[in-house]
Amino acid sequence: MTKISTQLSAVHERMHAACRAAGRPPEAVALLAVSKTFGADAVQAAFEAGQTAFGENYIQEAVEKISALKHLPLVWHCIGPLQSNKTRLVAEHFDWVHTVDRLKIAQRLSEQRPVGLRPLQVCIQVNVDAGPTKAGVPPDQALVLAQAVAGLPRLQLRGLMCIPEPASDHATACQVFERARALLTDLNAQGLKLDTLSMGMSADLEAAIASGSTLVRVGSAIFGTRHYPA
Repeated sequence: MTKISTQLSAVHERMHAACRAAGRPPEAVALLAVSKTFGADAVQAAFEAGQTAFGENYIQEAVEKISALKHLPLVWHCIGPLQSNKTRLVAEHFDWVHTVDRLKIAQRLSEQRPVGLRPLQVCIQVNVDAGPTKAGVPPDQALVLAQAVAGLPRLQLRGLMCIPEPASDHATACQVFERARALLTDLNAQGLKLDTLSMGMSADLEAAIASGSTLVRVGSAIFGTRHYPA
């Protein structure tokens, strides 16, 4: 698994270079390693190379990995679409959820979060560019949802997450990501205390960091090409 260590180092170099270009300190942006479709052995290899935060899209697959690696001090982020019938598994096993876009989902997570665990860290997914295939609340509805989620017990609202449509160039990507940063600023001006912008992936992390991302979600650049089951 030395390949994972090498590729992880290369991603950190890209992040640091992007931070320098944006005039930001390297510690301003954290890395979430997206380990969906890769086994527990790949996650352990990344952990041994220094990575502790992992993102998963498929809930059942993730729960199996979380169980297999419970002896390691890992932080697990749910970054996939979240349906009502999966909220209990997420509430019981994950540390973060990035994809809350409906109050009903947040209410279920709040109700189902075990009392003995620390509050579930939550981001609201926003469809910043009105992408027709993307989930997320429209920006003009984000404040109402954020205020409601912030009032729920056993949840801690941390910020926003977005997955824009692929952009044709760096400048265009920055323009879209800037909308998310502006929205976060607006929400905080309304009294919320949000500190997280989850945006940027393998192909566009430089644009995301230039635009204020605090957490980039990178999978293939660390683990390699994914092979999805038929």
